[in-house]
Amino acid sequence: MLEGSILQRLDEAHRHGKQPLNLGVYYKNTLVALCHALEDFILDSNSTPLIITAFQRGKWYLEEATRYNDLAKKSQHVTILATPDSGFDTHPTSKKENVALVHLKPEDPVAQEWHLMILSPTYTAMVLCQELSDADYGTNKPKEDLERKFYGFWTFEPKLVRETVELTIDHLKNYEPQLAELMAGKVAKMTAESATRQRDDLDAVVSQVVKYLQDSHKTLHQPEQAASFTGFQDLSENIVSNEMQAFLRMAQLLDATDVSNPMAASEVAAMAEAMSQLLDLPAWQAKRLYLSGLLHRVGLPEVTKERNKQSQAQKDVLEQNQSASKASVLRVMPQLEAVSKILTHQREAWDGSGIPAGLAYDSIPLESRVICLLADFQQKMKAYKQYSLDKNPMTQALADCQALAGKRYDPKLLDALTLLVMGMQQGMTLEAYRPKIATGMWLVDSNHASKNKTIFS
Repeated sequence: MLEGSILQRLDEAHRHGKQPLNLGVYYKNTLVALCHALEDFILDSNSTPLIITAFQRGKWYLEEATRYNDLAKKSQHVTILATPDSGFDTHPTSKKENVALVHLKPEDPVAQEWHLMILSPTYTAMVLCQELSDADYGTNKPKEDLERKFYGFWTFEPKLVRETVELTIDHLKNYEPQLAELMAGKVAKMTAESATRQRDDLDAVVSQVVKYLQDSHKTLHQPEQAASFTGFQDLSENIVSNEMQAFLRMAQLLDATDVSNPMAASEVAAMAEAMSQLLDLPAWQAKRLYLSGLLHRVGLPEVTKERNKQSQAQKDVLEQNQSASKASVLRVMPQLEAVSKILTHQREAWDGSGIPAGLAYDSIPLESRVICLLADFQQKMKAYKQYSLDKNPMTQALADCQALAGKRYDPKLLDALTLLVMGMQQGMTLEAYRPKIATGMWLVDSNHASKNKTIFS
């Protein structure tokens, strides 16, 4: 990581006491699709954002300058960082009152970075990367643009986006102190306003990210591209990985906004992994169950019902498949069809009194029954930890679930959960962590990390 770069400063801040960043490698095509999806959602957002973008060189900005004219119309302010090239500051977009060009010095490490930061009271998103150095590439230096690689991450997390924007503003003080002061004032105002504004629908932007990545994937699969690019398979997997990461980021943000239960998805997934061993499930089913645990809040019927704004990508899926129901946001990605079915039926009841289809007994998918039980158990356990000081929260939560054996829950699964609870009470620990996905292929294959751990027992 380049010393003094925005990515390096943020990473350094998070190595000591804060949540470590989940860094990975991205191909240029992947980043283009990601940035376009995140940028274009600005046009549907409910507030006008502050945009900061680093293009490395002015020529890359010129390729995007026309579309940035539309983005500037919907934004409070746009700051563009790049080393100047011919025509860099003559494009009409650069003349707009709310657009500022910052001419980076060639030796500035930010000149090697590719950034997009979107900050508003209702919508935040960020891509933060820097290109691999010659030493990083080694003997595999890119021969064409498709082979260029970048190291970094992307996120929707408001606090992380705001922290990075503030680091960038601090960097801008060396170039344009007045611009830095202007931007700092806008950030402070947005931060105060965000506490009173309802955030934009995350389903819609995630669906758009996946749709743009899928379109990029289709372009990559054109015969002339596949034949000419030696890294075709690696780039293809990189795109699919980021489709999956979009949903995982959505799940993590849903957890982060629940201050009373911020590790729900990770803990349910950890228990699902342990339950898979107790039930002696095959590896492919255990992995699918683990992923369902991570995404179970994304597919909750009562949560999904409240989201009434659909992206065009979601509408296209629903038009193609009228049976797509509550977990339809996951149907945007065909590889998640099985997981979508599991989460659609996670509120079914063993006796047939649940939703959405009133399925009963073994007609309910096994993974749906497991997620239903574990999600309820985890929520009850957290509630008892918060409000009950005299009794064991785990024992109380288990007793509540056992009282509904044969009604809401499969009795056989309650036997397995009882064994799991006994193990945890006797000292067994489960590691709940946020996954870091390299290729993500095992997650999306139904037939076949860097750990940020929370230990619970």
